[in-house]
Amino acid sequence: MYQKKTYHKRKIIIIAVALILVASVLCVRLGYLMIKESAHYQQLALELHQRERAIKAERGVIYDRNGIVLAGNKAVCTISVIHSQIKEPEQVIRMLKEELGLEEDYIRKRVEKVSSREKIKSNVEKETADRIRSYKLSGVMVDEDYKRYYPYDSLASKVLGFTGSDNQGIIGLEVKYDSYLSGTPGKILTLTDARGVEIPNAAEDREEPVAGNSLVTSIDLNIQKYVEQASIKAMKSHSAKQVSTIVMNPQNGEIYAMVNVPEFNLNEPYTLIDSLKSEENGKNTQDLLNQMWRNQCVNDTYEPGSTFKIVTATAGLEENVVKVTDTFSCPGFRIVEDRKIRCHKAGGHGQETFKQGIMNSCNPVFMDVGARVGKEAMYKNYQKLGLFEKTGIDVPGEAKSIMHKLENIKAVELATMSFGQSFQITPLELLRAASAVINGGTLITPHFGVEVQTKEGQLVETLSYPTKENVIRKETSDLMKELLEAVVFEGSGKNAKIEGFRLGGKTATSEKLPRRSGKYISSFLGFAPANDPKVIALIMIDEPVGTYYGGTIAAPVVKEIFENILPYLGIKQEYIASEESSTSE
Repeated sequence: MYQKKTYHKRKIIIIAVALILVASVLCVRLGYLMIKESAHYQQLALELHQRERAIKAERGVIYDRNGIVLAGNKAVCTISVIHSQIKEPEQVIRMLKEELGLEEDYIRKRVEKVSSREKIKSNVEKETADRIRSYKLSGVMVDEDYKRYYPYDSLASKVLGFTGSDNQGIIGLEVKYDSYLSGTPGKILTLTDARGVEIPNAAEDREEPVAGNSLVTSIDLNIQKYVEQASIKAMKSHSAKQVSTIVMNPQNGEIYAMVNVPEFNLNEPYTLIDSLKSEENGKNTQDLLNQMWRNQCVNDTYEPGSTFKIVTATAGLEENVVKVTDTFSCPGFRIVEDRKIRCHKAGGHGQETFKQGIMNSCNPVFMDVGARVGKEAMYKNYQKLGLFEKTGIDVPGEAKSIMHKLENIKAVELATMSFGQSFQITPLELLRAASAVINGGTLITPHFGVEVQTKEGQLVETLSYPTKENVIRKETSDLMKELLEAVVFEGSGKNAKIEGFRLGGKTATSEKLPRRSGKYISSFLGFAPANDPKVIALIMIDEPVGTYYGGTIAAPVVKEIFENILPYLGIKQEYIASEESSTSE
């Protein structure tokens, strides 16, 4: 009996101790949750009863070099619905259909969908949004937003690029500098009950968005306009497929203008230009859009033709295998192995010096120079002038040169390469190499971005780009400037000559593949002043109809551009016509 009572007492004590231990653990846990973790659970409870709406940040502005807005913002709104708050769904559907011009089925699906928030339409004009707000219908939300706006429509469209519905960059500078331009979104936090319905008269928490930084570019609006007008005129005059033109400072790589006509309307980037609309039935629309957005100056390669003779001549001088006074014979062709490679002048140029060969753009002269240089030394000079690498320009999608492998280069390949055929480079690679030839030997990086600023105009970052100095000798550069000035003064580029200004340049007429298709690219590379270049330009007229010689149709376009922009850039006449005549005599 005694043992039985003792057993019960022990059992009660054990249970009591266990209960005390459990209670202690619960108290400790409760205390931990109420004290230590109170902030965390308070936040969870708050989130359960808060609804969040994003506020888009204002995108940074893109300026030209003089502070003119090239890409800005327009105030718009985003319309959305919250299912749990809608009291009159049919009225909401009818109103949104009328105001937004959308299909009823589209709106109904979103209004009746059980979700925290359904977007109906973004980029709604403010006047329309204000009318929607005036209905004061429960569950219809009108939030401020921004839409990218391009005040000059198609100007520099393939350089600037555009943004999508989320205000993020799609192509061009808009995507390259998106991290600078995009800013930080804000949000509105609204208190709701357990059913997700907003609590009347409850205060809203608002986190303000931070505007994106602005980008100052090297583009000059006026020069871009001049170049675009001249390029459009050339395209129409010669019924060309397209015209691409670049104007740049050869000393530092700042690009003043880059034109690829036909351009497209940046405010309607998904609307095909007229020249592509006819192909819409036979091709995928997205492929046509990609074609329309393509920047031919950067994304495409081509055979440069005779403008590349600048590089061959430079290599000959650098390797000390040719002098200005060396004489050559041009019967109108050269026999290289089993190939008869012709000069553009059927009857030949006869006896001529190296200088005259450059002025005449004589293929046999350059084939001879190429043979003297040799393939290894030629490729060494290509390397120095950046022809085996991308230029590093600050727009996406840059293509790279397509060259022969060194071991595959035989006499015929070396001969054709010497006058700019049988390989491909981008127009920008050629312009970069030519800039190094005429600026004293510095390989620059072509670019658009100059500075990043806050919305208020305070400097955030000065953008810098790599350079390589002394890639060729200064003596070679000085001599090449003289030779290329002679091309314009009295050679194949004389149609680019402007009285009173010292210009240098080189013409080209390159036949497109397949050969004998009758399709050509006519081009001209020019710079001024010839003795101290401040501006360099390259124009390519793709598939002109009728006359197609670069000296005849491309050189005059650069002349027209330079006549407009040289005085604008502060480059003054160095002589008048009478002085020129006395000097030439």
